[in-house]
Amino acid sequence: MPDPLPDVENLSFEEAMAELETIVRRLEGGQARLEEAMDSYARGTALRAHCERKLNEAEARVQALVPGAAGPALRDVE
Repeated sequence: MPDPLPDVENLSFEEAMAELETIVRRLEGGQARLEEAMDSYARGTALRAHCERKLNEAEARVQALVPGAAGPALRDVE
């Protein structure tokens, strides 16, 4: 039995993107059985949403850069 996949929410952006790229290549190859392809598609959808959230968080942090006396500084966005 293969090792269980890590929870998507615990992956870094880079880990999620790498797994998503692997899934896309596998699906584009067309060699997966239907059930495996459906599972991969579902996982890929979750990975894409996770990556989008991570990018939105990063964008919010960049937009939160405010000039300070000592140069740019990050402020909390929460």
